[in-house]
Amino acid sequence: GWMVKLTLPFYLSEYCVSELSQTCTPALPCVSEDIGTCAKAPQVARVKVQLETYSLWQQFDQLGTEMIVTKAGRLRMFPTFQVHISDMDPTAEYVLLMDFIPVDDKRYRYAFHSSSWLVTGRGDAAVPGRVHFHPDSPARGSQWMKQTVSFDRLKLTNNLLDDNGHIILNSMHRYQPRLHVVLVDPRTDGQLSPHRNFCTFFFPETRFIAVTAYQNHRITQLKIASNPFAKGFRTTDSDTWYHHTTIQTLITGTITPSYSWDRVRVTVLGLGIGIGLGLAIGLGLQC
Repeated sequence: GWMVKLTLPFYLSEYCVSELSQTCTPALPCVSEDIGTCAKAPQVARVKVQLETYSLWQQFDQLGTEMIVTKAGRLRMFPTFQVHISDMDPTAEYVLLMDFIPVDDKRYRYAFHSSSWLVTGRGDAAVPGRVHFHPDSPARGSQWMKQTVSFDRLKLTNNLLDDNGHIILNSMHRYQPRLHVVLVDPRTDGQLSPHRNFCTFFFPETRFIAVTAYQNHRITQLKIASNPFAKGFRTTDSDTWYHHTTIQTLITGTITPSYSWDRVRVTVLGLGIGIGLGLAIGLGLQC
């Protein structure tokens, strides 16, 4: 088996500088009883991750990206989180997974008269933390690097009782998606220094507000214009505003496969929240 232990602040700090391509550079000191083992394993230290459709994410971010969450969790994210990965060890095995952390402890509402998001107060209680494994995990570095890695099966829900393995989020809260690259350590003593075997990447352009219905009609229009499945819904009238249920029909899909949570136990340290699932992973902040 493989084990990872990461450190997670409860909320995402705002100091991270956006880059199209990121390398594994720790933003926080690792937590280890053995100070001499804090260096990352070379198989993850060299890894580079580049966000695909970067310009599209930028367009959405400038407007204030919104992602629909539903009780049934039928909808996939658009834009889809896709990356190109390089400088992995071609022969080593890696697991790729994603999580979503709150950007802050605020709740928001959309002010239509000013076309802007406003803080309405403190955020709701934290929802159950979950991670989404890429279905090809684990795989050799050579496989991950040969083509774009797409998390197109990932789905979002606001159902606290969801049993389909979807990512659970609070509506009207801001979130930051994060990608974790985890080395499958073949050593029998690898669990003694688990923090060496992972690296975390995130891109500020991909943060969004979870909503049950699109608030900003410009977001609605941009999703129609840029989603290849929305061709039949496009119009030459730029002022036309489609209802959110129309957009929902564009990005529905099959249910994301559930994962055996015997395989993973997520433990958040320090200021983090505790999540108990089958392998010790606490999801850490890297920039």
